[in-house]
Amino acid sequence: MVGATAILTGCAPESQIEGLNFSAEDIAFLDEVGDTIIPSTDTPGAKAVGIGSFIVMMVKDTYDAENQGSFVSGINSMRSGFKSANGKSFEEATTEERIAYLNEMKEKADAGEDGAKVINMLKDLTILGYFTSEIGATQALNYVEVPGRYDGCIPYEKGDKAYAI
Repeated sequence: MVGATAILTGCAPESQIEGLNFSAEDIAFLDEVGDTIIPSTDTPGAKAVGIGSFIVMMVKDTYDAENQGSFVSGINSMRSGFKSANGKSFEEATTEERIAYLNEMKEKADAGEDGAKVINMLKDLTILGYFTSEIGATQALNYVEVPGRYDGCIPYEKGDKAYAI
């Protein structure tokens, strides 16, 4: 679970990196990664919800020092690895190049390679941030404003949007 430590204890983790800061370039990079994971289609993508800022907030507020360090070294490694492999930055790359690189990272993470685990963090944080945002909850999901009536049995057809909670 993303941010489980903070959610389960109700507090920030005891050991965190003091003065952990992310630059505007870091946030822009995270926006691009998030938008590659959840691109714009008939609904806005992750970049439209400001996913980079959300990811930074979650890493700073809910991750312990070990996971913060893994995240920072992982995104730095990801940026340099992408540039080495493709001869250009992630931001300058085509969608196909980005997807291929992220899929390769996911395969490495699934194989247990330590430096690739940042892709799971990025994926989890992107999904959490997107679907808990106003855009994700109201445009990508089927949103029913609360308070509303309770209907325990509602029709659901294959291909319908899932309901936001």
